[in-house]
This record gives sequence, C-alpha cells and structure tokens, in this order.
Amino acid sequence: MNLTAIFAIYRMEMLRFARTILQSFIAPVLSTSLYFVVFGTAIGSRIDQVEGVSYGAFIVPGLIMLSIMTQGISNASFAIYFPKFIGTVYEILSAPVSFLEITIGYVGAAATKSLFIGAVILATAHLFVDIQITHPLAMVAFMGLTCLSFALFGFIIGIWARNFEQLQLIPLLVVTPLVFLGGAFYSVSMLPPAWQTVTLFNPVVYLISGFRWSFFGLADVPVGLSLLAIAGFTLLCLGIIWWIFRTGYRLRD
Repeated sequence: MNLTAIFAIYRMEMLRFARTILQSFIAPVLSTSLYFVVFGTAIGSRIDQVEGVSYGAFIVPGLIMLSIMTQGISNASFAIYFPKFIGTVYEILSAPVSFLEITIGYVGAAATKSLFIGAVILATAHLFVDIQITHPLAMVAFMGLTCLSFALFGFIIGIWARNFEQLQLIPLLVVTPLVFLGGAFYSVSMLPPAWQTVTLFNPVVYLISGFRWSFFGLADVPVGLSLLAIAGFTLLCLGIIWWIFRTGYRLRD
C-alpha cells in the first residue's frame, strides 16, 4: 500500500476544500436554518409530536442524511471528473499507484468533507431544538458509513459523466427525491398501508431509519436491515469501481 500516494491525493483534495471553507460552512448552515424555519416552525406548529418526539427534533436525522448524501456525491464526483475534463487523470493512471490507492485518496477526502458538513448541521440543529442522542457511537458509525458509501457512489458518477450536466443529473433527479420520499420529514408509519409497502422499496428508507434510531431509538425498519443495506451498497460501489479500473471504462476514452 503506497501511503504517500494516498496522502498526496487526500491532501490535494482537502486543500481545495479549505480554499472554499467559508462557502462550504455557510451554505449548509443557511440551508439547514431554512429547513427548520419552514418545516420545524411552520409545519411543526401543526404537528406536535411524531412517535413521542417533537417534530423539530424528528427531522434532524433526515436533514443530516440529505446533506451528507448530496455532499458526498458532489465532492467525490467533481474530484475525479475535473481531472478527466482537463486531461490530468492520465498522469494519475500512468503513475505507479493502484486503483485502490486512487480510490482511497479521492473517496476518503470526499467522505471527510461530507462528515464535516454533517457535524456542522448537527451543531446548527442544537440552536433550534433540544436533541438527545440515544446511541452516539451508532450515530457516528451510521454517519461515517453513509458518507463513505455515497462518496464511492459519487466517484462512480464522476467517472461515468461526460459533461457537467450529467454530473448533476443523478444527485438532483434520483438521490434528492429518494431522500424526500424516504421518510426524511415523516415516519413511514404515518402513511397508508399500501404506501408503506411501496416506500419499503426505497433504499434510502433503510439508511434514514437506522440513523434516526441512533438518535431516538425509533426505527421504521429493523436496524439490522439498515446496516445490511449500507454494507451492501458500499460493496456494490466497490465492485463497480474495481470493474471500471479493470476495463478502463470512460477513463481511457
């Protein structure tokens, strides 16, 4: 394992993040504050509690998951797409660095960034509502695994995309709707029985449910299924990345 190469890629990406730290810090704080104003205040005033938890606190895990998923995808996808766009990716591919080391460097930096954003949003949420985390270690584990898996997913998107429009296609048209329809702002048990069955086909439900359990001890699906879903998605992404580097798909075009 070439740790020097991994650190070089990781450091390059983190320095790029540091140059836009103000933007990266203010944007999630403002967006989270707006969500709390709209959902927590306007809607929360009409919904007292959800399964014994105040509505303002109930939506916190969903807000964090929405942000770390989108941030993980966007950071990783842009990190690998931009070298493709300007042609410097060939320097990385020709260097004595394995695909695993390249992936660890880029994905590790993207996961670190999204984990930082998640921590910022959690701190911001404390300004609006009182949050008691029932299982703090499980919360950190779920957040870390989600950041990692969606950074891997974003890495795949960055390699697949041929232009900047495609780079935003899946996050905007697939991931964000799935999060909104995956119980981010409501409990699946609040839906009619038929829609509850349909919702269980949404993979994001399992991620949000497990993450919410770490906060309040409440889950729409068994926690074991949530962990299985995250692990399966991570392994699937790793398998696709291995195939991409093995075949050179859209890297050697």
